[in-house]
Amino acid sequence: MTDTVAHRGPDGDGIFVDRFVALGHRRLAIIDLSDAAAQPMATADGRFVISYNGELYNFPKLRSELESLGYAFRSRSDTEVVLAAFELWGRKALERFNGMFAFAIWDRRECSLTLARDRYGIKPLYWAFRSGALIFASEAKAIGASGLLSLELDASGLVEYMTFQNFFSTRTLAKSVNIVPAGTSMTFKLGDTTAPSPNRYWDYHFSSDETGAQDDDRAYVEELDRLFRQAVSRQLISDVEVGAYLSGGMDSGSIAAVAAKQLPSMRTFTCGFDLTSASGVELSFDERAAAERMSYLFQTEHYEVVLKAGDMQRVLPKLAWHLDEPRVGQCYPNFYVANLASKFVKVVLSGVGGDELFGGYPWRYYRSVGAENFAAYINSYYDYWQRLVPDGQMSRLLAPVWSEAKHVDTRQVFTDVFSDHASLLDRPDDFVNHSLYFEAKTFLHGLLVIEDKVSMAHGLETRVPFLDNDLVDFAMRVPTRLKLRNVTQNVRINENEIGSKKAKYYQRTSDGKLLLREMMARHIPQEIAQREKQGFSAPDASWFKGESIDYVRDTLFNPGAHIYRYFDRAVTEDLIEEHLQGRENRRLLIWSLLNIEEWCRQHGPK
Repeated sequence: MTDTVAHRGPDGDGIFVDRFVALGHRRLAIIDLSDAAAQPMATADGRFVISYNGELYNFPKLRSELESLGYAFRSRSDTEVVLAAFELWGRKALERFNGMFAFAIWDRRECSLTLARDRYGIKPLYWAFRSGALIFASEAKAIGASGLLSLELDASGLVEYMTFQNFFSTRTLAKSVNIVPAGTSMTFKLGDTTAPSPNRYWDYHFSSDETGAQDDDRAYVEELDRLFRQAVSRQLISDVEVGAYLSGGMDSGSIAAVAAKQLPSMRTFTCGFDLTSASGVELSFDERAAAERMSYLFQTEHYEVVLKAGDMQRVLPKLAWHLDEPRVGQCYPNFYVANLASKFVKVVLSGVGGDELFGGYPWRYYRSVGAENFAAYINSYYDYWQRLVPDGQMSRLLAPVWSEAKHVDTRQVFTDVFSDHASLLDRPDDFVNHSLYFEAKTFLHGLLVIEDKVSMAHGLETRVPFLDNDLVDFAMRVPTRLKLRNVTQNVRINENEIGSKKAKYYQRTSDGKLLLREMMARHIPQEIAQREKQGFSAPDASWFKGESIDYVRDTLFNPGAHIYRYFDRAVTEDLIEEHLQGRENRRLLIWSLLNIEEWCRQHGPK
């Protein structure tokens, strides 16, 4: 199992075996590079043993507190701080941690094992029960490597994925393999035959504090600037070199600007695209010029990788193996730029999270602010988030396995996301806050899982300063009027729409992240801070019906394609043809089908 995830920790390995438990670890050495920080790590009395992945940015402060209480440390690592905090405070320690982590701690006295993930789900953690055994790992493929179960495609998970291009429940694409929810822990007792319910220790709560007068808005800018600089500074803690992604947008640009003031000759990394065959809105997808300008201003040592049609098919088999399960978006550009960064640094800063916390997708929120109540809100937003295939087509598309999956109520899966969030909706702001909550729990979580997989594939640690506890707590209190200009405007958009209608829509709703833009103008050029939202995506809509059309046809129209154990061939090919002939933009569907086909080749029955 540890060999299967050796890419996550190329610097060392270790195994601990007790009567009823075995813990394995692959080490990516970032803080305290000595053998004193090797894992699995035990407390001095041997009662608690930990296998831990992540970084705790406030560990120096916690270490000082623990030392004042009499704890004597044997290493300089954050791992030992996590272990000591758990020994002293138990699961309450999780509420004190500011960082990203997934860990397993074995309590030899109580014969119990605790699994836990950080607040936001930056680090993944999977588990399964089979033959009386609990199996857990940072990646699902390691669970398959246990020999206790094989990774089989789950028809129920397939329905959820093909609806949302993501997983909103704890399901994965693999049958019997679940993910530990973000912000929760699970404690398994020796002899348990069923899994306990996750114990939630933290959750998002967007509340829009409107107690202050509007003439106090300056104070919000000042506090955001202070917290943002503090977050970046905290996440520079490392005993190895730290770099930053520099996409050309304002989130990564502002992080690089602040970090570069503390790290002389910091290295930055950009992924660009050959736009020779691109068209429409895709002609703006290459952001190298903006990234190069900021690199000049910040005096970073800058590197670029440029992708062209054909690079996706070249990397897809390797990428699909590392992903375990596809999630939101098309992430092969992230895989390439992570590979580039790993040649120079072991830690890289990313701008993920700024959009979800500060309202970066206004065209999504505006579609539901006019709902009359929670049920109407669910109806509107659920319809929008059917990213790949609407409900009406699912039974036909998945006809070969529909009898196994028809019980999955994706509308209920969607509604369940709000089970821990107040459903009182009185003002347009309340609807926006509901949407921010939903996207942080689902869309952002999917992005984080992907980011972890594509970076750790190269032995690279990605850090996300926007997900600093103090910064997140502040962002959740920011009034919506400081995030969006006009929350009462109720307009609708199909993100895959072709032509000028979509461009006009974006012009009407490009007002997100107002407070963040104002603050970031202190750190980056004004025109970049005020530019419209630009996602990090390759021009695949053009490539799939251009240079890559033969690859798409050869893979998905192949008589021996594995996906047709689960998908109806005629329905699937008709949907693909709509894209290839330019009638619909189905780039996300095609990307997902290519990923699932590759997953089936690697894990499915031969």
